[in-house]
Amino acid sequence: MASPAVIKAPKAASAADCSTLEQLPNIGPALAADLRLIGIRHPGELRGKDAFVLYQKLCAATGQRQDPCVLDTFMAAVDFMAGAPAAPWWQYTAQRKALFGQV
Repeated sequence: MASPAVIKAPKAASAADCSTLEQLPNIGPALAADLRLIGIRHPGELRGKDAFVLYQKLCAATGQRQDPCVLDTFMAAVDFMAGAPAAPWWQYTAQRKALFGQV
């Protein structure tokens, strides 16, 4: 007998449809917990935020440098909540490198 399929939480199609952090594209339970650690409890709280500042806050809160892909993911989430279409986090890698170099 095959094991049951694991179904991921449905992702929001737009910022207006997003009521939990886990509904944000690219955000799973671990990154949702990281956002909560730095005071972000609701997706709407990402509007107007600076993804780099969020990344720095997470690094400070955990006492360690986070992988740069976390910054890419925060960039994607902030843009999504600002009205951009959902995009995979890795589409932000080139922009992150251009803006911030090596983090």
